[in-house]
Amino acid sequence: MKNEATARLFVAVDLPAIVRERLAGWARTAVAGVFSGRSTTPRLLGAESMHVTLCFLGNRPLREIEPLGEAVSACARAVGKLSLGAPLWLPPRRPRVLAVEIRDETGGLRVLKDDVVGALAGVCEAELTPEHRRFRPHVTVARLRERSRPRERELAPTPALSFAPESLALYRSFLASEGATYEALASVGLGELSAG
Repeated sequence: MKNEATARLFVAVDLPAIVRERLAGWARTAVAGVFSGRSTTPRLLGAESMHVTLCFLGNRPLREIEPLGEAVSACARAVGKLSLGAPLWLPPRRPRVLAVEIRDETGGLRVLKDDVVGALAGVCEAELTPEHRRFRPHVTVARLRERSRPRERELAPTPALSFAPESLALYRSFLASEGATYEALASVGLGELSAG
């Protein structure tokens, strides 16, 4: 099965549309304030592309998509309220992205992430490669171009918003020169669970 077709997959929590729209507006203003010159301006993500990644699966065989989707859906649980935190340059020393921290005061998002990773490990035929970085919930709002550096690192405060996550989804990522696009392959609502 060496030439088996694969898909680049990840699991993410989706944010309510109003939160994504406010983040997109904040990013436009923030980027304009710290970058000079058209060639160095980061590529802003559209609101529809904003999410909180819980687990990156890499390239997985297409035959695993259905069981992975079922495992993700079975992980649906109440997360509690989340809120937007500080802007983040990631990684800190040589940033490639501008992101916004997601505050998880109750720890519900971390528990959901651990549940997802455990469930997916039981489904994947080949072992999942564990992430060595600690889980730092965030939403990427812009990707820096090659040799692009901010004039300064101080950014305007992010919108003061608290919210319940909208859904949990297994996504397929399609890479392209103009930026990645994402397709939800399986999704389960979390709004009703989080409100309870």
